[in-house]
Amino acid sequence: MPTLRIPLRPLRIPAARAARAARTWWRTLCAALVLALAVGLLSAPAADAEVQDPRQEWLRASTAGLFLHWGMFTYPKHQNCREWERDVTEGGWSADYWVDEARKLGASYIVLATFHSRLGYARPWPSKIPGSCATERDLLGELVAAGKAKGVHIILYMTDDPQWHNESGTETLDSAAYSAYKGRQVDLTTRRGFGMFSYDLFFEVMRNYPDLSGIWIDNDNEYWEEQGLYEQIRERRPSWLLSNNNEDTPIMDTVSNEQKTGMTPAYDYPAAVTVPMPRLTEADYKLPTTGDWWYDGGDHQVDARLSTGRYITNAGSSIKSLMAETPMVNGKLPSQQEEFNDFMGRWVEPVRESVYGVEGGGYMYGGMQPGFWNDGAHGVVTVGRGEDGDRTQYVHVVTRPRTDLLRLRDNGYTVRRVTDLRTGEAMRFSQSGGHLSILGISDWDPYDTVFKVETDGRQPYYPQSGVDATASSARAGHLAADLADGNHETYWDSDGELPVSVTLDLGARKRATALAVNQREWSPTHARSSFGRPEDSARIKDYRVYASGDGKRWTQVRAGALRSARGVQIIDIGDHDARYLKLDVRSLWGGPQAPEFFDQLRIDEIQVAYGRPKPTRTPLPLEAEARENRLAGAARSVECGACSGARRVVGLGGGPRNSVTYRDVRVPEAGDYRLQLDHTAEATSSLSVSVNGAAPVEVPVVANNPDRAGGVPESTAVSVPLKAGANTVRIFSTAARGPGLDRIAVAPLPPASYTPKTTLTVRPHGLQWVGPGQRSITVTASLRLDDDEQLDGVSLAPRLPAGWTADGGPVTARSLRLGQTLTGSWTLTSPPRQDAGSADIPVTADFTLLGREKSVSDPVRVRPLPAGRIWAREAEDSANQLGSTGITSCGPCSGAEKVRNIGGSERAAVTFPDVVVPDGGQRTLYLDYTVNGTRSFHVSVNGGPPTVVTVTDTGNTTPRTTSVPVTLKPGANTIEISNATESAPDLDRISLG
Repeated sequence: MPTLRIPLRPLRIPAARAARAARTWWRTLCAALVLALAVGLLSAPAADAEVQDPRQEWLRASTAGLFLHWGMFTYPKHQNCREWERDVTEGGWSADYWVDEARKLGASYIVLATFHSRLGYARPWPSKIPGSCATERDLLGELVAAGKAKGVHIILYMTDDPQWHNESGTETLDSAAYSAYKGRQVDLTTRRGFGMFSYDLFFEVMRNYPDLSGIWIDNDNEYWEEQGLYEQIRERRPSWLLSNNNEDTPIMDTVSNEQKTGMTPAYDYPAAVTVPMPRLTEADYKLPTTGDWWYDGGDHQVDARLSTGRYITNAGSSIKSLMAETPMVNGKLPSQQEEFNDFMGRWVEPVRESVYGVEGGGYMYGGMQPGFWNDGAHGVVTVGRGEDGDRTQYVHVVTRPRTDLLRLRDNGYTVRRVTDLRTGEAMRFSQSGGHLSILGISDWDPYDTVFKVETDGRQPYYPQSGVDATASSARAGHLAADLADGNHETYWDSDGELPVSVTLDLGARKRATALAVNQREWSPTHARSSFGRPEDSARIKDYRVYASGDGKRWTQVRAGALRSARGVQIIDIGDHDARYLKLDVRSLWGGPQAPEFFDQLRIDEIQVAYGRPKPTRTPLPLEAEARENRLAGAARSVECGACSGARRVVGLGGGPRNSVTYRDVRVPEAGDYRLQLDHTAEATSSLSVSVNGAAPVEVPVVANNPDRAGGVPESTAVSVPLKAGANTVRIFSTAARGPGLDRIAVAPLPPASYTPKTTLTVRPHGLQWVGPGQRSITVTASLRLDDDEQLDGVSLAPRLPAGWTADGGPVTARSLRLGQTLTGSWTLTSPPRQDAGSADIPVTADFTLLGREKSVSDPVRVRPLPAGRIWAREAEDSANQLGSTGITSCGPCSGAEKVRNIGGSERAAVTFPDVVVPDGGQRTLYLDYTVNGTRSFHVSVNGGPPTVVTVTDTGNTTPRTTSVPVTLKPGANTIEISNATESAPDLDRISLG
């Protein structure tokens, strides 16, 4: 088939690569223009990528790969190439062993990392090119042959990096031998010289190993780019795949994402991936929980929970798990890794149809909604490949709910059968209101309970061919029409405008019940940093939906917040007849610290539903309209298409006389439980809950959409005491017109250690350096709730050290729900008649969750100026402008953080505004930095010409100090630290003496 090219998001490339790319660009462009003029047309833009190609098919069909870091510096390190090879052979190294271990993991391929900067640049093949260790035995050839015999592809890792050439004290790169071979002087310890050497190795490998399946590249080398290496690989070995580590390089087939951490849950690797489908994507991560990527002498534990969770969630997002293990010198794996591989071979086998040869569900391939489900449950959905692959789906419950029921959005699929895939047990299920509920689950797998869900397909959505879309703003090339064209590979881009609206024209008045929104999966789900690059979610937070018959008079039909989550998001709007629907996006989840993603909304597709799958006869437990319940007074059951059972109880206002009473709410043992109320309300109101005749507890209820539209349930939970066995729960409202009640649900409380995810932002960030005497600091803080929970009794305030004062008290809120924020500001003043000294001032948010007291805190840290300094500020201070640089941790640094990725472009700079000095004139500017090698800062004061400050060190881990004279004006000055053409050192702090 023809190569499909689609635009990708703007590339995020390291500063050094950006600089060399700029130098290479002009030469490449000239050559390209000459060629284009010769043939009379220009080729596709460089920002387009070969996203799909027949050579990729085997990898698209795969689930996993095995990443082996193994070389001359595998423990115990060898300093002599021949001695290493002797120990490899005498130890019994076998290519078949590696292939067999890969197959246990379900890995379709092995990436062999031996020519690695930290492993001695060893080549596991006989080579005629001198320059580093090369074996006489053809270990690579044996591995390729063994893999081919057993259906496992072999990919060769190649590094671009010479900087570790003498890490062990022994020079591993032989510049003299390679220079003699080339007939001219070449220094292999430079990037250009190493690029020339490794360039020759690519061609040697292409000549000698045609059965290789590709090359895995650990970032680019400028020499390779100048020589058109990748294009030549495409020409000479068109079946080979190319993969680049942590860079979305258009010519590459695969983007690999290295060792992502910090997600919630910890195993949810896709939550940190920033590559949209259908781009081939890897998650490469270590199976040993601790230790290096290579064998370091330890038999490190493999966390089965973490590793299986990553394996399953990656499969549920069409991401390939590239799992790194650490062979010893003889090729054998440490025992705990062997044991894990044996376990995986047994564990996956019963559910292999749900893991192998599948795509992620809830994305462009169809499927129900993945992510967070009821009562703490979390998981993914996989679907079969092909046109009708989504008719059979697999629900993977990686974190089980606290009950025997699993409930998830059905996304319009009519379910006809549910089976526990491991046991073969046919499961009871209920479907209504746009949800599938699997009932009576008792056999939970500790890592992944899989339900095979057979459907009659997806039905109640209008075809995209009948929907026209317009938007209040759109970036050129990504117009609103792209979100209603039925193609998830095109997308609408809001062009950085917020608020922004999208209007969908159905062509005539039609029934509308929901919007299914697939946002572009180009951002993480949460604020994080990848190698110092700030990232954040570019997903919808606050929204409103309007309906209109003529496009002029609009009625709001829904308002709320969407969770920052991957996969399809459903916005129920009740039941409406309308020609036009408008989605008004008020805000996104991301913050300004990640400018690439801030206010940058992209949507692949929005589909309009005109109904829901027909409710099943099997009811959901504890529905309000159930015949076992007692309806008193004006309480009555009415239709509600979005409710469970397609009905709800209304008429609960006016006090206890109008109520619904559940007479048989059963729990196994006495204790406090989480009681969830699914309710509908046109206006803010409340429900009262009485358990076993006790005094009622008032539960606040938020407004969501007009009752006349049939209602859309929202959930509120409260902690209630229940006795073992049967309980009576009575629900009413003291409001004149109370909310409607859809159902209740009872579950154990979350673990006492559970605290919902929040974002507490405190400014200033970074150590605050203060001079002598009494000092004042202005502090601002905001608390945002990121989980779909409710916090009650919220209070936000600084907790002052002895003698400190604040100009105001706590800011408070009765409650916070998903996406809502509480903000406060205070001026803090140190004790009078003495120096401020050192102080850690925690800014703390206190709240309750289901009756339990919780808190989160972040400190403002104050320190006296270092001796001999009149002013100082951390590089990571929130007062600075960081451009495209990023903050990363640094234990030895003054504030335990530093700024990296400085240099390589004009945006990659740190600007220090408001550098205030009492008198003008010359001062000494001190720069605290870390660096590996020789790099330069460019220091500019008040927009003047930059001064070059060059420093040299090794390791990039120990802070050093250098200085440069600067001329300042009285009052406020601006200092910029940059390097427009090359990578600069990392910056810890600047100060003035």
